[in-house]
Amino acid sequence: DSIGGVAGLVDISTKNLAAIEKYVAENNDWIDFLAKDPSIRSSTSVCLTLDLTADEIKQFVALLEKEEIALDIGGYRDAPPSIRIWCGSTVETADVEALLPWLKWAYEEVKGK
Repeated sequence: DSIGGVAGLVDISTKNLAAIEKYVAENNDWIDFLAKDPSIRSSTSVCLTLDLTADEIKQFVALLEKEEIALDIGGYRDAPPSIRIWCGSTVETADVEALLPWLKWAYEEVKGK
């Protein structure tokens, strides 16, 4: 009850998604939502596509894991090449926001920029 019950939990995941939506809007030349239609986007398991090949996405994921930035961020096996970020109520928005610049770093490392 201290965080507002179910409504509070939903609010946390909604704020987490909003942080990612803002970041994607500012960086949409290399990152986008797998679900293009915002009305069907999950606010808990947020799936993103990158301007990378499937093999490059594997490198991207491995780099983030090696640096202990993000674990198990690879997209679902049956999904198109992508990443997924857990944004459920167990994750604080500040932590999601702290992750986002690392995505750009990993992208640039893989692309060789």
